[in-house]
Amino acid sequence: MIDLYTWTTPNGRKVSIMLEELGVPYKVIPIDISKDEQFAPDFLKIAPNNRIPAIVDHETGMQLMETGAIMMYLADKYGKFKTDGPEYWRMVEWLMWQMGGLGPMLGQVHHFVKYNAGKSEYAEQRYSAEARRLYKVLNTRLEGRDYVAGTGRGEYTIADMAMFPWTARHDWQQIDLNDFPNVRDWYLRIVARPATKRGYDLPKFVSDIPMP
Repeated sequence: MIDLYTWTTPNGRKVSIMLEELGVPYKVIPIDISKDEQFAPDFLKIAPNNRIPAIVDHETGMQLMETGAIMMYLADKYGKFKTDGPEYWRMVEWLMWQMGGLGPMLGQVHHFVKYNAGKSEYAEQRYSAEARRLYKVLNTRLEGRDYVAGTGRGEYTIADMAMFPWTARHDWQQIDLNDFPNVRDWYLRIVARPATKRGYDLPKFVSDIPMP
């Protein structure tokens, strides 16, 4: 059994979607970040950086924070949603791109454009421009492909799962996915997977997945 400590954020949804895809037993433990529950001493023993999500795997005793590490661990443990050979590193490359670029930069758009509009025109323009640049990078990568890694048209991996919940807030970012047709088609492909909806609604339903 795996305990998943999470909340309704893009980072939290990465792991809940993956666990739903895997179909393995797990228990959701909500950590309400609006009530500062991420600072509770018991949670800090698992996630010293006071960020969700985190997992405890009771089969192995492994405790992990950081979504990239969690997703790589689960992919290795269950042998699913990862590529092999040289394409393994292509998958890791795009997973790291999400961790180091797409997630943090879109998070800045949320902070300055959605929650603090009008406080810093410079920041709004800077991060909105960077968001569009990153969507363009992803759109280019997906030219002629269904997914970002794998041979041929690619295969669905943890790299795609990691990106999806951030692009699912395209409305917060004032991004029209129709401006990036390859991203739009990839997005709709993932939305159509039943596990996506189930994982997106954990630990509680907030809203339907935004559509282009």
